[in-house]
Amino acid sequence: MGEKYGAPYNTFPFSCMEYGKSATGWGGTCGSLIGASTVISLFFPRKIAVPLHKELYRWYEVTALPIYQPKAGEAKIDGPLASNISESILCHISVSRWCNESGFPAKSKERSERCGRITADVAKKTAELIFKQMDAGFVPVLDISDEQKSCRVEGCHGNNPEVFEVANLKTNMECAPCHSGSIATQNKFKNHP
Repeated sequence: MGEKYGAPYNTFPFSCMEYGKSATGWGGTCGSLIGASTVISLFFPRKIAVPLHKELYRWYEVTALPIYQPKAGEAKIDGPLASNISESILCHISVSRWCNESGFPAKSKERSERCGRITADVAKKTAELIFKQMDAGFVPVLDISDEQKSCRVEGCHGNNPEVFEVANLKTNMECAPCHSGSIATQNKFKNHP
């Protein structure tokens, strides 16, 4: 874009995005999603960008990643890597679940390669969403889960079955990563919220 159109694309201070690497170092929102959201917000006003962000984030939660398979010799590690569904946009959860399923430690070259490939997957999905918006107007296809809908209307985070969007809840993330009832997480079925 910078080569073809000049400013502002060739003057964007890309170094300011360095903070998103490794989910800001705190295991928060996946850095690939931070970068993708920034790109979406650069091109579209909030009214259009927010639904695109939601679709991208939901896709990340429910899709077995990584999908991208580099050609031999084009990656740090050749060959396929294990894919898994993270059920979370949080780096900490996404990486931990992949490590548990793949058997590779978080500081391994395999995990690093996995995150690089996921970045490619997110970039591709972001481009697809942007092109859909530019071509005919984006229409969301992914919705919150039935579990989330239930939680928002049945008293956990709200009590208005007609309008679950007004629930006493400030998230769109899946419930299970934080409320699965495991030793490390709150049991959503007992004394919750």
